[in-house]
Amino acid sequence: MADQEAQDPTDPKEEPRAATPPPAEAEKAPKGAEAPAEAPKPAEPADEKPAEQPAADEKPADEPAEQKEEAKEDEEPAVVAPPLPAGKDYIWGTGRRKRAVARVRIRPGTGKFLVNKREADEYFNHDRDRNAIRAPLEAIRMLKGWDVWVNVGGGGYTGQAGAVLLGLARALAKAMPEVESALRDQGLMTRDARMSERKKPGQPGARKRFQFSKR
Repeated sequence: MADQEAQDPTDPKEEPRAATPPPAEAEKAPKGAEAPAEAPKPAEPADEKPAEQPAADEKPADEPAEQKEEAKEDEEPAVVAPPLPAGKDYIWGTGRRKRAVARVRIRPGTGKFLVNKREADEYFNHDRDRNAIRAPLEAIRMLKGWDVWVNVGGGGYTGQAGAVLLGLARALAKAMPEVESALRDQGLMTRDARMSERKKPGQPGARKRFQFSKR
């Protein structure tokens, strides 16, 4: 009976012993099968697609920048100069600053600016003065909407630039009363009353004194 029990194929103790080698072989078989399965995973074209997408995204980013520049150029002539009243060829304005007096006349045009029959940028050498005389036109966005002729005299270049600024602002306010508030808000319609203080007798200047000697 003991021999029969040892040789009995239905013994549960011997079944797992006989079944243990096949799992080992089963593990070896898929290992060899995994090698060909890993070959298709590294797909190079899939990695190249995201690299090409930023290049496609960069092109539209450049187009809006160009469109913005074109839009800015189109927005410069935002306001058009109105026609002059019947019977008038020019609108006049007088400005004063220190000892300078400027007589300004304007009419609708293309942005020509003459000072004493010379180009404004040639007459005024400093950017400060060039910006000052165009400040009223920039305030109402009409740099190219008016032609300006100026006769100015007296004082120096700074005083003359201030006189031209005031005379031009007054002329624009006459031509377009609706822009006077915009010019006044920026202080372009106010006469600068500051003048050079006169010299006093008994001293070399307005405030300067001669050296005092007690003995």
